[in-house]
Amino acid sequence: MRLKSACLAIAVSLLAAPVQAQGLSCAPRADVLKLLADAAQSRRAIGLSGRAVMEMFAATDSTDWTITVTLPDGRMCLLAQGTAFDAGHEMFPARGKPLSFILE
Repeated sequence: MRLKSACLAIAVSLLAAPVQAQGLSCAPRADVLKLLADAAQSRRAIGLSGRAVMEMFAATDSTDWTITVTLPDGRMCLLAQGTAFDAGHEMFPARGKPLSFILE
């Protein structure tokens, strides 16, 4: 599975050569989504940061994961990738409740 992660990073780097966003590997969103799908990674989380969209992808048949950010101009950039992804099933407190009982 590390080979898939390495191939994904190299492919995005090659696509990204003409479009860099502050040193990040970026390419058109559709191209990056295809590469992630080819690596058997699907979206597991999404969040907004201003006008950018942060997404976390992970493979279902391995522990490979990738974190991306999509910019308002349509470019998707790789922020991080790695192995040992675990979705976890911990129960977190409701919003506004203290974390003290979890940390005990």
